[in-house]
Amino acid sequence: MQRQRSLLALIFVLIIAAVVAIVKIPVPLGLDLRGGSQLTIQVKPTAEIPKITERELEAVKKVVEGRINGLGVSEPIIQTVGTDKVLVQLPGVNDPEQAERVLGGTAQLEFRQQKPGTETQVFAFQSSRAELKAKQEELRSSKDQAAITKNQEELQKNNQAILELFDSTKPPLDGKYLKDAYGEPTQGNNWNVAIRFDQKGGELFAEITKNLAGTGRSIGIFLDNELISAPVVGPEFAAAGITGGAAIITGRFTAQQANDLGVQLRGGALPVPVEIAERRTVGATLGKDSIQSSIYAGIGGLALVLVFMVVYYRLPGLIADLSLVIYSLLTWACFALLGVTLTLPGIAGFILSIGMAVDANVLIFERTREELKAGKSLYRSVESGFYRAFSSILDSNVTTWIACAALFWLGSGLVKGFALTLALGVAVSMFTAITCSRTFLFLAISLPSLRKPELYCPNVPVSNKAEVAK
Repeated sequence: MQRQRSLLALIFVLIIAAVVAIVKIPVPLGLDLRGGSQLTIQVKPTAEIPKITERELEAVKKVVEGRINGLGVSEPIIQTVGTDKVLVQLPGVNDPEQAERVLGGTAQLEFRQQKPGTETQVFAFQSSRAELKAKQEELRSSKDQAAITKNQEELQKNNQAILELFDSTKPPLDGKYLKDAYGEPTQGNNWNVAIRFDQKGGELFAEITKNLAGTGRSIGIFLDNELISAPVVGPEFAAAGITGGAAIITGRFTAQQANDLGVQLRGGALPVPVEIAERRTVGATLGKDSIQSSIYAGIGGLALVLVFMVVYYRLPGLIADLSLVIYSLLTWACFALLGVTLTLPGIAGFILSIGMAVDANVLIFERTREELKAGKSLYRSVESGFYRAFSSILDSNVTTWIACAALFWLGSGLVKGFALTLALGVAVSMFTAITCSRTFLFLAISLPSLRKPELYCPNVPVSNKAEVAK
């Protein structure tokens, strides 16, 4: 009896903890339920890499993963598709254009020294570029595609002309030496991008700044061959240059621009060119409808199961229903605590695991009925029912876990979500069937008013009823 009380106390504590977890920690929703963006990235070959292999595809996927982690998107789905595509699903991202800019940009960073005697030319080209960019903004609103294309060509020529006024170091100081990059606010509404180099990058940066200190010439900071900043080094750094391996990229960035650039630089440069082949937005209305339909299906199925168990198994069925309610609470709490992203297949896995939980109780109760009909006492019948059914329950759950492991290991995206929720559900269902149902059933037979044979098995022979009631 003391053991039963201890188990009851444990179950009560678990229920309270599960309710608190469900209330305090919302379960994240996947793209199909929450809405968001889906991008298909096309990987393109080059002269150096004429054929896209699995190696290049995985390299692109790794860079994309790094950039998405920097965006702070919860539970993204990134997977390769075919031989030259990467599929990216971003739950909760309602601005696919911003995600497209970050994921599709090459983000090749390079530091160059301004050539001597080019001060006037650099200033003139920068002024011309500013005018072209301002004109580009005006043309976008006019939707004059021919004028937009012409302006973009002139802007590209201008950027190339500026690039030629700067010399690259040998070896070049580029993004591969970066350790970190992040946006930081300045006075006013402007933002800068702070960067940190590794040891080799810090040495190259110190050498560049030493060469330019006090000359009036600038360091050209280029992103994808476009000048984004050209700071001048003061004469105080002429002796050793700027040491420490840290620098600031200034460019009158907005907070979003600074964060996006930091994400691109941290993620690294893409090994091959890419383009966004398809962009889709999943609306919140579709997600809401899917959630409602799933909830209705889950509640309807669960209600039918609960009614069937009570009608067919009487008091043990009612105890099984109570265990199923506890099972649902504990499973949902596990989803919240483990950060499981809930998708429609995930909900299907959860509902299927409810059926697994019912199956365990059915095996136990059928074994108990067999023992009662064989003339054993109520206590011995219940004890034998759990003991004899345990091996069948364990075998069934182990085979299900093996299938879930195979789906999770070999599958991707939504298939993994289904496998994970089903595996968690089966684990919790085994606990509730063996522990909760057993504890409640032994508690029931310890009460004289609940020892009536018809409450457990309506077809027990009359000669055995006295034994059953003992």
